[in-house]
Amino acid sequence: MYEYIQGKLVELKPTYAVVECSGMGYNINISLFTFTRLRIDSDCKLFLHHVVREDAHLLFGFSDKKERDVFRLLISVSGVGANTARMMLSSLSPDEIQSAIISNDVNLLKSIKGIGVKTAQRVILDLKDKLDKDSDLQEIFMPQNNTLKRESLSALVMLGFQKNAIEKVLTKILAENSHLAVEDIVKMALKML
Repeated sequence: MYEYIQGKLVELKPTYAVVECSGMGYNINISLFTFTRLRIDSDCKLFLHHVVREDAHLLFGFSDKKERDVFRLLISVSGVGANTARMMLSSLSPDEIQSAIISNDVNLLKSIKGIGVKTAQRVILDLKDKLDKDSDLQEIFMPQNNTLKRESLSALVMLGFQKNAIEKVLTKILAENSHLAVEDIVKMALKML
């Protein structure tokens, strides 16, 4: 419904910001990630997500579209509400959350306050395929790994391995070792396939 709000930031707290726009003050829930990017008494632009509940209409604001996209993915998971997603984005950056999901890092996700093992596993299970299929998000989050992954994938497919199995192994390798050359990645993948 709302795309963004642009105006003067008149109040800033770690959990919310008040943005004055056309004489009205909008109370917008924010994460710590967004909080660190804002400055009081300055013009700001926050990308919005509008939540309508039976008892309230809430606005959640994000410093960029990437953070909002991750928030929207998180709230699509059963059992993860807007406040839980905001807590996750306050504990980890959008890049870290996306990387944890792709690399099946349950421990990193469960280190977030309020996230247990089952919720962390559900987040990974529900979002891993969406992130794998959503190449735009992957390019936003891990552009340096795309060329390595593409070249390694091509080499391993030529050797006769199944594409799905290769992609899982490469995602795991690149999450832990993004500094490797293609040859080293292929060698590691061959040991895991």
